[in-house]
Amino acid sequence: MDLHLDEKLGEGYKSKSQKARVITETWTESNLYCPVCGSSHLMHCKVSSPVADFYCEHCHSEFEQKSENRVSLPKTLQGGAYSAMEARLKSEENPHLLILTYEDGKVNNLVMVPKHFFSMSVVEKRKPLKPTAKRAGWVGSHILLKDIPESGKIYIVKDGVEESPKMVLAKYIKTIPLKTTSLTSRGWLLDVLKCVERIPTKDFTLADVYAFISDLEKKHPGNSHINDKIRQQLQVLRDKGFIVFVGRGKYRKIVV
Repeated sequence: MDLHLDEKLGEGYKSKSQKARVITETWTESNLYCPVCGSSHLMHCKVSSPVADFYCEHCHSEFEQKSENRVSLPKTLQGGAYSAMEARLKSEENPHLLILTYEDGKVNNLVMVPKHFFSMSVVEKRKPLKPTAKRAGWVGSHILLKDIPESGKIYIVKDGVEESPKMVLAKYIKTIPLKTTSLTSRGWLLDVLKCVERIPTKDFTLADVYAFISDLEKKHPGNSHINDKIRQQLQVLRDKGFIVFVGRGKYRKIVV
C-alpha cells in the first residue's frame, strides 16, 4: 500500500473540497482492499450514489468515505440532514464509513467504522438554519466519533503505518455478532460497550459500569430502569464474546 497521495490530480479544480475529494478517493480506489471480505480492491461508485462512494464486487459491501487534512482522527464529523441520517440508520443499506486523515501529501490514518456501530446515540442534531439562510429551517447533524466504541474503529492505517490486513479482517469479524436490526437495541448495546471500554482495567465490576449511569440517562432519557438495562446489556456482551462473567458481579474484557 502506497501511502502517498497524488496531489497533481487536484490541479484542475478550484474548490478545496473538490480537490481533496478527487485526490483521496483516487488513492482509495488504487490502494485499498475490502476490509470486510479481503477482496483485493474496491470499486468506485461511478454512477451517482446518494450515500456510497465505493463498493466491493465480491461481498457487495458499500462504503462512504470522509477525508480531512489533519494528523489525528476528529472527534466529530459533519453528517447530512438529521432526518435522513435517522432513516439511513434504520436501513440495511446504510454503508460502512471510511475516515481518512492526511497531511503533507501522505495518509496518516484510515479507519473503518462498520455500519452496525451507528445508532442515534452517536448522531447529534444541529440547530435549524436561520430564516435568512438559503435552506432556512434545514436541520443538519454531526457524527460523534468520540462516542463510538473503540471496537468499532478499525484502523487500516494508523499513524502513517499500514496495519496487517489479516488483523483488520479479524477485528471486523469480531464485530459481526453486534449486528442488530433494532436501532434502539443497538443504541443500548453500543452505549454500554463504550462504558465498559472506558474502564481502564481488564477486570471490572458491575459497580464500575454503574458509575456511568448519569451518562446513559442523558442518552436514554425515556428509560427509568437504567440499572436493569445495564445488567441486561452486559449479558448480551457476554453472549456475543466481548466480556466474560467471572462471578459475583465481576467481569473480564476479552481482547482480540
